[in-house]
Amino acid sequence: MAKSAARKPAPKLDSLNQRAAPATPPSVPSRDLQVFPNPSPKRDYAIQFQIPEFTCNCPLTGQPDFAHFTIDMVCDKLCVELKSLKMYMWSYRNQGAFHEKVTNDIVDDIVKATDPRFIRITAKWYVRGGIYTNVVAEHRKKGWKPQPTIDLPQHAAATGLL
Repeated sequence: MAKSAARKPAPKLDSLNQRAAPATPPSVPSRDLQVFPNPSPKRDYAIQFQIPEFTCNCPLTGQPDFAHFTIDMVCDKLCVELKSLKMYMWSYRNQGAFHEKVTNDIVDDIVKATDPRFIRITAKWYVRGGIYTNVVAEHRKKGWKPQPTIDLPQHAAATGLL
């Protein structure tokens, strides 16, 4: 008959090898959109960002609102840096904002930072009071002439699962 292994008592939480929380977090929300030079400024190509966990608050009730943002853009001389975009989107978390305003403000801020040839933001807001809201806002650079047909790629929402 096999010997049964003696069970060790579960370690106490304070005895675990845990890293102490930093005095200041390494990342904080910020409205500062960083940019970098477009590596292929002579070509029209699409960049798509999907932000499935956007959060802000209803300006009337203070209740949280959740949205999935898709940002499609054709950059000109500058591209938006990814981590700064993440911190920018995070900065809305505790702000009260109507769906239409926050979507258009984000377009305006990205246009101000990057001056893209084209940008379209589709914000799909999760159900609130039995109503789903989709807001689509776009900007085209004055004088930009796209190819006769511009079909931006469509990608399924990234879920982290295969």
